[in-house]
Amino acid sequence: MSSLSPLLANVGLPAIFNNHMVLQQNADVVIWGWGKAQEPISVTTSWNQQAVKTVTSPNGHWKVTVKTPAAGGPYSVTVQGYNTIVLEDVLIGEVWLVSGQSNMEWSARAGIDNAEEAVKGADYPNIRFFNVLHRTADAPQLDLGGEWQASTPETMIDFSAIAYFFGRELHQELDVPIGLINSSWGGTPAEVWMAPEVITSDPGLAEAAKKIAPMEWAPHEPGKTYHAMLAPLIPFRIAGVLWYQGETNTAAPQSYERLFPALIKQWRSEWGYEFPFYYAQIAPFTYGRPQEGVLLRDAQRKSLVVPNTGMVVINDIGNTKDIHPRNKLDVGKRFANIALNKTYGRKNLPVSGPLYREMKTEGNKIRLYFDHAEKGLMVKGKNLTHFEVAGEDQKFVPAKAKVDGNTIVVSAPGVKKPKAVRFAWSNTAEPNLFNTEGLPASASAPTIGLSPCSKAKRGLCPIYFINKAASIKCSAFYTCRFHL
Repeated sequence: MSSLSPLLANVGLPAIFNNHMVLQQNADVVIWGWGKAQEPISVTTSWNQQAVKTVTSPNGHWKVTVKTPAAGGPYSVTVQGYNTIVLEDVLIGEVWLVSGQSNMEWSARAGIDNAEEAVKGADYPNIRFFNVLHRTADAPQLDLGGEWQASTPETMIDFSAIAYFFGRELHQELDVPIGLINSSWGGTPAEVWMAPEVITSDPGLAEAAKKIAPMEWAPHEPGKTYHAMLAPLIPFRIAGVLWYQGETNTAAPQSYERLFPALIKQWRSEWGYEFPFYYAQIAPFTYGRPQEGVLLRDAQRKSLVVPNTGMVVINDIGNTKDIHPRNKLDVGKRFANIALNKTYGRKNLPVSGPLYREMKTEGNKIRLYFDHAEKGLMVKGKNLTHFEVAGEDQKFVPAKAKVDGNTIVVSAPGVKKPKAVRFAWSNTAEPNLFNTEGLPASASAPTIGLSPCSKAKRGLCPIYFINKAASIKCSAFYTCRFHL
């Protein structure tokens, strides 16, 4: 790789730049590294044989920007200073960063449906993996652990199964090389994947972060993995991000509606552009406290207001007794459909199941309207389940629901003047409402029509004070969910 002994070498590169890497196609790609102060640096790519030159800073840092062509390869990249580094077998294609906790990290070796078949068929030389090693740090680091590897049965078995299935779908549909960077750690809360100042500068988020209990298998302090496992990747050019996380944040689910958009905003700010950010809604599971899981899922649903995002709903392929559902294939495919549709223009592919949009009262009934239901709604099973309505007393009771075209009509015999509806509102709810494309509806709790929460008025609701500190209006409906 280098023409000089390591003892004499000056030019160095982060681990993310190495043999077998994938660079984003048709992009301005930043390549950076280190050298001796004021060392002349030249970076030459074999796809155009053009040298881009710079000089290291007094601190020994340098960076250049190279223009990449359309997908192809293999190519080489030569970095010349006082020593020479040649990177071989470089592909140009689509690069995606995947991150989160254990469900994103989960591999075929850990146990997935049809693992033997998936591993056996994983020989894809133009799909490349970079698995970031687990590390923590108290300040942003310059480098991280990991290496680029081609997809084979031997490498795929220990890589993120969801990322692999996602990448395979993109590779087969787009016919371009795919680079997948997995920076995940099981058990981590979202706070550890963010710069700590984002948390400490917001009283509400700082208070919620204190509720994340220490664990034996993962860090919990804000910034720990961000500094060590994410910051060294910035600004490596990516097409977008996949995120599967949230189970640990059920310890303080009410803050996630603010926390998660803050994470997306910070990552995009650090990279310097508004890349797509697609995420999985956590699956139903038997959590210890009532509603903590569904509150987190609803916060994820509400985060769709952030531009250029998409959400994979998996309440039909989860396992309420296992926090690690083993069907990773369909999760990967649903991620791929969102990306293929929204990022790559394959508009024939569905991106979401029904998402609650608005409701209208019709006498003693309420009609619900949904996005992603243009072609209609359907029920898997005899009767539509998991709908509840409440009147002025704010007490929810089971409701009868029926499909009417692309709307749902709900009512309950004892509720003459319904004011609100909630759907699939429990930790373990596995509802049976889908759109005609076969994708499931997300849990939701419309916040319409209820009078102010008396406990919030009297200062008895802890959630009210968190929202107040975070400058979030604490709606009556939002607050009263914690006192049912």
